[in-house]
Amino acid sequence: MKMYEIIDAHAHIYPSKIAEKATLAIGEFYDIKMQMPSGVSERLLTEGKSAGISRFIVHSVATKPEQVKSINAFIKLEIDAHKEFIGFMTLHPNMTEEEVFSEVENCKKLGFKGVKLHPDFQKFDIDGENAQKIYRAVSEMGENFPILLHTGDNRFEFSAPLKLSKMAKEYKNVSFIGAHFGGYRRWHESEVYLGLDNVYFDTCSSLPFISPELAKSLIEKHGVEKFFFATDFPMWDAKGEIERFLGINLTEKEREKIFSKNVKNLLKIG
Repeated sequence: MKMYEIIDAHAHIYPSKIAEKATLAIGEFYDIKMQMPSGVSERLLTEGKSAGISRFIVHSVATKPEQVKSINAFIKLEIDAHKEFIGFMTLHPNMTEEEVFSEVENCKKLGFKGVKLHPDFQKFDIDGENAQKIYRAVSEMGENFPILLHTGDNRFEFSAPLKLSKMAKEYKNVSFIGAHFGGYRRWHESEVYLGLDNVYFDTCSSLPFISPELAKSLIEKHGVEKFFFATDFPMWDAKGEIERFLGINLTEKEREKIFSKNVKNLLKIG
């Protein structure tokens, strides 16, 4: 197999004291057996590197506003300790507008490269007014600082693809990354993103459920430059996700773009 530079564009990490509990909670939420028993940094690095992954976008989600600062402090410690890590901060829509602006400004200064939100865990509508204070904060900072959002889930409407497409049209200078090919379990709704230059996608938590043919069709429909390879650690085994991705009938150049070049271009990293 050709050797590719691989960046995992979507990985959750947790402090060791809560990692196993947090991992189990994710599995229960999705009714999926976790491939990794504990979402700790050491496990991510070990499993990822053995699969050929060299860098990882890491994050965690605050389910309460009061968790935001401590989670961002944890992610900061991890990206300082591991050169392989690229940090995305967390925010919560129930924070005040002033708190959101302050935290975004501070985290950008600390070297974070984006924001991770999970509407279903955090129980907010992607297009709700409380979420839009986050988009305004990112927009008004005047620099590229992507917002990675869990999108889709046929059990909820919080993260419906249509809601993300509305926000992408409203906040045209904000880059949005729709996780899971733009809509977990709602891949058929992805056409709502057509023509939106500021919406990107990652591949995680989709390839075990959709055919290689559908994956290729979605990539071709939106453009190969819009996609980033990701594992959703600790949900899936890195080697298995890479094998599934390689099962899509793409050219070597297309794989290189999705494995690392596209996300490097968006984040402006070497």
